[in-house]
Amino acid sequence: MDPRSHSGIFLRKVDRIVVLGATGSLGSQVLEVIKRFPSEFEVIGLSGWKNMEHLRSQVREFHPPFCFPDPHIPSVKILSPTEMARLPEVDTVVVASACLAGLYPTLSALRAGKRVLLAEKEVLVAAGERVVQEAKNHRTQILPLDSELSAVLQCLEGSAKEDLSRVIITASGGPFLRYPKEKLSQVTPDEALKHPTWRMGKKITVDCATLMNKGFEVMEVHYLFGLPLGKIEIAIHPQSIVHALVEFSDGVSRAILSPPDMRYFIQYALFHSRRRDSGLGRLSFPLSLEFEAADSERFPSLGVALKAASLGGTYPAALIAADEVAVEAFLRGDIPFTHIPEVISRILESHTSTPDPSLPEVMATYEEVKVKAQKANAA
Repeated sequence: MDPRSHSGIFLRKVDRIVVLGATGSLGSQVLEVIKRFPSEFEVIGLSGWKNMEHLRSQVREFHPPFCFPDPHIPSVKILSPTEMARLPEVDTVVVASACLAGLYPTLSALRAGKRVLLAEKEVLVAAGERVVQEAKNHRTQILPLDSELSAVLQCLEGSAKEDLSRVIITASGGPFLRYPKEKLSQVTPDEALKHPTWRMGKKITVDCATLMNKGFEVMEVHYLFGLPLGKIEIAIHPQSIVHALVEFSDGVSRAILSPPDMRYFIQYALFHSRRRDSGLGRLSFPLSLEFEAADSERFPSLGVALKAASLGGTYPAALIAADEVAVEAFLRGDIPFTHIPEVISRILESHTSTPDPSLPEVMATYEEVKVKAQKANAA
């Protein structure tokens, strides 16, 4: 956003924003941050899905001219997320939808030259190379909202990629980090949804408990920053204070630290290159920080995800579909927690990958694998 001169006074253009997935945990937090800076942002469009009452309350509060689906408020026009993402009056599109619902809106926004703030992991996991290329083709930005990817971005700013030795993203380890392994098969959905540090939606909270989300994040870092998979590592860090570390070729490392609150990283993306008082808490020093290696026996889903990443093709899209089905089955009580990686592995073993897939092939894989997995799980 470039300053404009008016009567000798420099004024900053208001950032006009669409928030897709506004009713989810992260989308709601995006609106919390926007609300703190009413002179800086204008909400042009909102989309939600299941929680229609929440969406209606957001529409009444932020008064966007566009929405999806119908909030039954006469002054609001209904547009699909893909249509909202390319509106000429929009500057920034926040993609915080679920699953792969944000893929085509993301592409629509990038092709229209919009800045995309991306929270939906699956977009880069399934089609990262093509999505990043679209941003380059249209000379626009993809800024991550995830704390780990935002931390990597902040660590790398001002440095040459060739000077990079490795990237380490952290994981809290979830609610079962110290849980006896022999009892993991007995954990309940309610227990899995009690994350020790972060507040998130159900699906991603279970993915944090299995560490599937870290496998997704490795792929996101790989595509978004153009880094080899071999240079991306994972460390367990229960305090969730260090969000990522970057080590350079001279042995010097940078790290980004903050209390575990997504709003720090949402605000960083919204005000990219400008620091503003967040109104949030500060770290108290001295700090005691713990790190350890991720236990592949405790977190087998991580190994499954990293294998899909190394195989490439349509394996990542199949992984997303398989993980959705397995997590849904666990949350319904149909399978135990420890069967989540087993279900995913079985689905991936039966998948025939398409190398260098087109976007329609990515979406077709996701839909087909999800249907097959649901049928197999119901049998």
